[in-house]
Amino acid sequence: MALKKSQKSLKKWTSQKWGYLNPKDAKKPRKKRGRYLPASVRRSMTASQKAYENRKKRAANKKGKAKAKYTKRTARRVRRA
Repeated sequence: MALKKSQKSLKKWTSQKWGYLNPKDAKKPRKKRGRYLPASVRRSMTASQKAYENRKKRAANKKGKAKAKYTKRTARRVRRA
């Protein structure tokens, strides 16, 4: 039986090695955690890009938002991961 598009997407998502940009974030409270991205995206980012993404995510968390928009470049990388 063939998988539906949503099932394929979920299968692909679970096979990626997702984690925080800063490994120590996993032990922090949710409001103080940074970006959660696939390993391939984390490896391709520079230190300044990682810092910017974490600052952006933490600022959104401070305002009580669960999500923060990715930069265009990061969003493209996540889609292609």
